[in-house]
Amino acid sequence: MQSPTPQFTAFIGPRLLASGPLAEVALAVRKAGQSPATGPILIFDDATGRPVDFDLRCKSFESSTEEIASAEPRGRGRPKLGVVAREVTLLPRHWEWLANQPGGASVALRKLVDEARRTSGDRDRHRAARDAAYHFMSAMAGDLPGFEEASRALFAGERRRFSEHIAGWPEDVRDHIIKLAFSDRADTQSA
Repeated sequence: MQSPTPQFTAFIGPRLLASGPLAEVALAVRKAGQSPATGPILIFDDATGRPVDFDLRCKSFESSTEEIASAEPRGRGRPKLGVVAREVTLLPRHWEWLANQPGGASVALRKLVDEARRTSGDRDRHRAARDAAYHFMSAMAGDLPGFEEASRALFAGERRRFSEHIAGWPEDVRDHIIKLAFSDRADTQSA
């Protein structure tokens, strides 16, 4: 199963400029940046809610965004399958247990990770969505009225109270925060 294409969102001040794959957003940002009346433009990684920086001035910009968007994992292991070798630090008793598992340490670790993802997947997705919303909210709305109260409601999972605190914020900013925080949930949480 292939992972979804990473999504990015660009804002000119409090106004949404573009949202989608990096190459599309970067091209929209470059085009908007050519206008003399353009204010500051911020680009955010929707998965983390954090701002991203890249140089839009290079002459081969269009080809470089394609390379960024289509980059495959590289390195040791089996890169065509997405396998990446990294270091793991464990206590001796953990290494002993792993050594006695069928298929060896790598197979056992993959099975343990898959099981953990199955059992805590929803909780992990909710936490990641909340954290992304908070990072974006801090960057775009940290000085707006009700920010502290909205933050508390977000971390408490009180969607109704959260929505009340951000109701007066710029529409595009507010809508993007809600998208980041709650788009992965079908349920509506009560206050």
